[in-house]
Amino acid sequence: MAHTATGDGRQWHHPDGRVELDPAAGELPDNGFTSDDLRPVPVARRTWSTYNFLALWVGMAHNIPSWTLASGLVAIGMDWKQAVLTIALANLIVLVPMLLTGHAGTKYGIPFPVFARASFGLRGANLPALLRAAVACAWFGIQTWIGGEGIFLLAGKLLGESWRTAGELGGYPWTQWLSFLVFWVIEMLIIARGMEALRRFENWAAPFVIVGALALLGWITVKAGGFGPLLDQPSALGWGREFWRVFFPALMGMIGFWSTLALNIPDFTRFGGSQRAQIRGQALGLPTTMTLFALLSVLVTSGSQAVYGEPVWDPIQLAAKMENPAGILFALLTVLVATLSVNIAANVVSPAYDLTNLLPRFVNFRTGALITGVVGIAIFPWRLIADPHVYIYTWLGVVGGLLGTVAGVLIADYWLLRGTRLRLAELYRPGGAYWYAAGWNWRAVVALLVGGLLAVGGSYSTVDAHGVAQGPFPANGLVPLLKPLADYGWAVGLAAAASLYVLLNLGRRTGAGAGVEAGVEAGSEPGSGPEPGAEA
Repeated sequence: MAHTATGDGRQWHHPDGRVELDPAAGELPDNGFTSDDLRPVPVARRTWSTYNFLALWVGMAHNIPSWTLASGLVAIGMDWKQAVLTIALANLIVLVPMLLTGHAGTKYGIPFPVFARASFGLRGANLPALLRAAVACAWFGIQTWIGGEGIFLLAGKLLGESWRTAGELGGYPWTQWLSFLVFWVIEMLIIARGMEALRRFENWAAPFVIVGALALLGWITVKAGGFGPLLDQPSALGWGREFWRVFFPALMGMIGFWSTLALNIPDFTRFGGSQRAQIRGQALGLPTTMTLFALLSVLVTSGSQAVYGEPVWDPIQLAAKMENPAGILFALLTVLVATLSVNIAANVVSPAYDLTNLLPRFVNFRTGALITGVVGIAIFPWRLIADPHVYIYTWLGVVGGLLGTVAGVLIADYWLLRGTRLRLAELYRPGGAYWYAAGWNWRAVVALLVGGLLAVGGSYSTVDAHGVAQGPFPANGLVPLLKPLADYGWAVGLAAAASLYVLLNLGRRTGAGAGVEAGVEAGSEPGSGPEPGAEA
């Protein structure tokens, strides 16, 4: 069915609300802020359906760190009901900013770093982009180490004791380092084929991983002699004060797990066939999948306690206890596919775009992906996930707090001040509407810094029975005055940054819904009025 579009200057508004550059206006100029990877996706190429987004989330949520989230919560005292409740609530909360930021990707066909230019400026956007990229590189390293560990352990069951007891190098058998490298190479080969290859991979990986996880549940249920023993994990906290003292920092940590995607989800939604497709696909995919996977994790682990006398929280370690070679091979393939599907989508796509945004003339998507892979090795990921206290409270909590501030600025700018209206071509033009002062919007930077200070300034480490801090922070917090806020870091960062950004922009609106007039800063074009062609 033919459709019509209305044009204003260089952009066209389609009846379904999506916007693209006017094809008759020619390509965007090569000015240091444009590249093939950063240009808006034409509407004709925005083809991702509800299933594509659903499959993306199923593939990303079914991974080893997701599995161990529930186990980490149980390890700090929760029972299975409390752990599943915490994870379910966290994913319902983080879905909201995910949908709000994802809207811009589908409407304008732009990736996250270009979207950030509207609020931070053409140059200033590199600040949140590189913050997000740094987090993604660390996550990439963690997931790659886990994938390599899967190859090492499960291959050891097939190849014999000599594989597992090979000579050590840096504290690990050299065969484990080889497994790590093999998994890294597989990831690089897949991502080198681009986003369309990723979409196809996620489409078949999602159902495969679900089948593999259910097979593991069936196996441990049979070994345990039925379903009853799988629900016997008691709570060490109860439902009183002790539980609530753990609940809120754990909730922020669970939100922090996907706070990364709450920022760079436009990298995927820019390919969306409609807003309905991305909204339904994400709403159906994220909270349901994460909750069910957490429940599956607890059930399988409780079954392992009944079978082996102690809980085996790592599904790789559990699968390694299988004796059937066919079962081991299937488990190995499931682990590989599950880890590949999340690591490439969640932790390579974003930094690849972010690094391209930093140096578009020299770095393309594939080069950015390779840089991500190298940095992911250099951060020593095996040390980061060794302790659940460090993993949940320090890593996830601090990351969530910092990224929550970026989400606060983006959402406030796009939804509250601009009413979702952007000038698409101006996002690529120095000296234009989003140039602010020499490419930086100081209001966004101030909101980010203040929000970040409030969110993570009170970060502290828990102490053991001997008074020893279980993490890198002082027990009374980096800034003791801010310690009470640390348990709510993501929420504090998002709310504080959004509120401050709106306050700093008071008086800069030109009329109801006209949006921030970003052209009045020094160094920008004079006379920029209300954004042209704004929809009613």
